[in-house]
Amino acid sequence: MELIGNALTMSDLVAYNEGSVVSKTLIDKKIGTVTLFSFGAGQGLSEHTVPYDAFVQIVDGEAEVTINGEPHTVAAGQMIIMPANIPHELKAVKQFKMLLVMIRA
Repeated sequence: MELIGNALTMSDLVAYNEGSVVSKTLIDKKIGTVTLFSFGAGQGLSEHTVPYDAFVQIVDGEAEVTINGEPHTVAAGQMIIMPANIPHELKAVKQFKMLLVMIRA
């Protein structure tokens, strides 16, 4: 499926896989990336930091995003920005899909 120049439904671009995290890179450039993820229930990304802000939009479901020890519930249609150099993690209390945009400049 050609991504560029076509109108597509974002949530259809990556499927759920029980017990797994699935990712599909939509744009990968030196300046940054746009990646779509699906998280099976109970899955997540462990606490880490990155040297640039990370924009997350929940496409389907609901995520628990913890930033510097403070949990945030983020639902479909909502977004959150995880700030540079601050520890953060994501957890799927139930399955969810998210769009992650990282700009490295």
